[in-house]
Amino acid sequence: MEDEFDLEMSALCQELSADGQTVQVDIYRGNGSDWHLEVVDEFGNSTVWDDQFPTDQEALDEAKATIKDEGISSLIGSPS
Repeated sequence: MEDEFDLEMSALCQELSADGQTVQVDIYRGNGSDWHLEVVDEFGNSTVWDDQFPTDQEALDEAKATIKDEGISSLIGSPS
């Protein structure tokens, strides 16, 4: 038997830019779980938070706080 897993993408998914660089913020959850936060850079590298968030807004706020506090370059990896 195959279990179905529905992935729900948040309406808050968006691109964020700072210092001339842009990342894609993806916020999603499966089957009513808490929200996951993943940031993908221009090279396809992704940063996924270990913690989950009760709301998609809290996940987006965390991404914005990370960019503000640590700089967007902290979310940019090396080209493949």
